[in-house]
Amino acid sequence: MAVWIQAQQLQGEALHQMQSLYGQHFPIEVRHYLAQWLEGQLWDTIDLENPQEEFKAKRLLDSLIQELQNKAEHQVGEDGFLLKIKLGHYAGQLKSTYDRCPLELVRCIKHILYTEQRLVREATNSSSPVGGMLDSMSQKYQQINQAFEELRLLTQDTENDLRKLQHNQEYFIIQYQESLRIQAQLTSLATLPPADRQLREPTLLSKRATVETWLTREANTLQKYRLDLAEKHQKSLQLMRKQQTIILDDELIQWKRRQQLAGNGGPPEGGLDILQSWCEKLAETIWQNRQQIRRAEHLRQQLPIPGPIEELLNDLNSTVTDIISALVTSTFIIEKQPPQVLKTQTKFAATVRLLVGGKLNVHMNPPQVKATIISEQQAKALLKNENTRNDSSGEILNNNCVMEYHQTTGTLSAHFRNMSLKRIKRSDRRGAESVTEEKFTILFESQFSVGGNELVFQVKTLSLPVVVIVHGSQDNNATATVLWDNAFAEPGRVPFLVPDKVLWPQLCEALNMKYKAEVQSNRGLSEENLVFLAQKAFSSSSINPDDYRNMTMTWSQFNRESLPGRNFTFWQWFDGVMELTKKHLKPHWNDGAILGFVNKQQAQDMLMSKPNGTFLLRFSDSEIGGITIAWVAENPNKAGERMVWNLMPYTTKDFSIRSLADRISDLNHLLFLYPDRPKDEVFSKYYTPLLDVVLCSVFRFTTANPDPTTNPTYMDHGASPAVSHPQNYGMYPPMSDSMLDADGDFDLDDTMDVARHVEELLRRPMESQWSGQQS
Repeated sequence: MAVWIQAQQLQGEALHQMQSLYGQHFPIEVRHYLAQWLEGQLWDTIDLENPQEEFKAKRLLDSLIQELQNKAEHQVGEDGFLLKIKLGHYAGQLKSTYDRCPLELVRCIKHILYTEQRLVREATNSSSPVGGMLDSMSQKYQQINQAFEELRLLTQDTENDLRKLQHNQEYFIIQYQESLRIQAQLTSLATLPPADRQLREPTLLSKRATVETWLTREANTLQKYRLDLAEKHQKSLQLMRKQQTIILDDELIQWKRRQQLAGNGGPPEGGLDILQSWCEKLAETIWQNRQQIRRAEHLRQQLPIPGPIEELLNDLNSTVTDIISALVTSTFIIEKQPPQVLKTQTKFAATVRLLVGGKLNVHMNPPQVKATIISEQQAKALLKNENTRNDSSGEILNNNCVMEYHQTTGTLSAHFRNMSLKRIKRSDRRGAESVTEEKFTILFESQFSVGGNELVFQVKTLSLPVVVIVHGSQDNNATATVLWDNAFAEPGRVPFLVPDKVLWPQLCEALNMKYKAEVQSNRGLSEENLVFLAQKAFSSSSINPDDYRNMTMTWSQFNRESLPGRNFTFWQWFDGVMELTKKHLKPHWNDGAILGFVNKQQAQDMLMSKPNGTFLLRFSDSEIGGITIAWVAENPNKAGERMVWNLMPYTTKDFSIRSLADRISDLNHLLFLYPDRPKDEVFSKYYTPLLDVVLCSVFRFTTANPDPTTNPTYMDHGASPAVSHPQNYGMYPPMSDSMLDADGDFDLDDTMDVARHVEELLRRPMESQWSGQQS
């Protein structure tokens, strides 16, 4: 409800924008009386492009209607009676509007809440007492809005001038007709007797002279009006070009760059509502000026007056058409990119949007959009306007989609929900380039007309680079290609050129962004972590971060050449660490329990100064996606000497059987997590509850008398050499499946008997329960 309370404090233009969000599609009274409920629902969890989410949306619609009806029933008194009727009416209205399309209700409410939050945020920023200064973004927005206000006034001014010109020209034509009538009367005098002609001729000649003098003067005035109007239109078009450059070449390009970085795990690119509102204002202003110029041209044709105006109007018409064309073609964008690592025979989605579609009424004749996959070379030829003969580099199923107009949000978009790449045609590779370095792109194209077929546009837009794979094993290397391209592509590049080498700090920024996103953690890579990575990347021993600031890393070093003494590349090792952490180690990484990026020698130096049983967790140098435990303990072969031990690395396969926390719990010789934290203090909250362990064991072991010599151990990598006798962690020896009947089927009754027996065991005192199991 906090947003609605703040929204009610908005003033001026912000208040007007907020009020314009509401109407018959969603009454403002519903927002007011259900404010707390509306702001408490998880609208963002519903994917509007997934038809299967319609069930969730329908439940929210039903809940909304129920809330309205409940609110109506609790109204009392005279005013309450009217409100009760009104709220009941709104409940029925919303049901009839959205019952068949509940996702549209979700789209509408998300749009309303997002816009209110933006308006409140902008109002809060503008009123903050920081010396009256707005932040840079607010300043830019303010400048854009001021330019729109200037354009509005200029357009209103030229509209007034055009009406004045039209009025004066109409009066001029009337006077011109009067001069023709006088001339006709003079001509008819020849048929009159001389006396009558001499009587009437002087008056007519005087009238003709007066009218002709006025017409000459007025013709010059009209010409001046026309020239003045043309100059004002020139000024308006210059301002429009400047405004369009700011919006398309600055703001929209920045949004696309954010979208590209979001592919590497950067922050979301943000909504398009503000950009669309600007583009729609531009489209409306440009179209109004275009219509004015066409009306001025019509007036000129209606009354031709010799002079430069004809050429001026032709130039203005050409310029305004270029401006509207640039706006339309540039605002045909990909709102939701297709996956950049694209596997054949796999369903994928994408969304294309025309930011000015609603304002130009393109939806009145909904255009169709076609998707085609093309190669890097074909993309280059396309941007050079070379004839590509409609070539494609593969076949996409379900690659045609009609653009749909959403009345509540004013958006015109095409949602490709079920595309699939059936086949791919690869080009000849260059040098050492592998298939996972070959880049493609999805070309989206459409054609539509505006202004009653006055202008016909053919629009095209290219997706971010796509790497096509046919097997999951190629995903790792394909992701490296995408990461490098997203991170280091420059705006306006030739498709899809990227630098072959980059500064190490630039790569660090990209790796940190990717790591935080993949692991879904606010804990990124520290400076010490990045030094470790630099040491690995450059085979260096320096621990000084400054030594790496001016070093460059090539693409080959990143993901072509194997690390010294290894059979994997730098990226493959790093990606393995991310995958392992994402799947099994996320909570421990977030807790700071995993140092991770520490080599064996560093681990030894750190642990030797600590008490026995101190351990740390570091990522394996020798195995992709492995983590090992290093700990300090006595050397069993030399009394009084201590040494650091390292377990063989655990991998995803190991953690799918037993978690890291449980494995650490199993190892009794591990006492303190480096530097000095008791291990249970750090990991106990992640231990599997004892009941779960026993119940799990029930299905694998018998409850017969345990034989310690046959017990399997949870310690796959062996116990600490510092411990003299091996520990037994299994609870029960192997058994023949007593819970399966003679036919090998699961016997529920027997299973429940065992479960009850386990429950009884757990109630006994711990000492007596486990006395026979401990060594």
